[in-house]
Amino acid sequence: QVQLVESGGGLVQAGGSLRLSCAASGSIFRVNEMGWYRQAPGKQRELVATINDDSRTNYADSVKGRFTISRDNAKDTVYLQMNNLKPEDTAVYYCGARLLGWGVYNYWGQGTQVTVSS
Repeated sequence: QVQLVESGGGLVQAGGSLRLSCAASGSIFRVNEMGWYRQAPGKQRELVATINDDSRTNYADSVKGRFTISRDNAKDTVYLQMNNLKPEDTAVYYCGARLLGWGVYNYWGQGTQVTVSS
């Protein structure tokens, strides 16, 4: 089992910044990739950014150049630095973990709300 706890969401004005954190615990050695996804009201959950064991990253086109995903292996924590936030970034942000050998994410956090006002 892997447990994920997000933090760092909140209300910010357009153009502002936030940093989300995702602390992982449990069978972390089995995790091959971690990522951030988001879900806005009435929309499906969508990929924001991922980072794998080799620290290779992947971003949605809508956040490239504004968001940065990183990891601190000593703290078993993944971060999402979000700059130049836009109202369309408003959503619940979820941290997820994918185990080695799996094609889908196996574990999710409870989510953290990010609201960007115009």
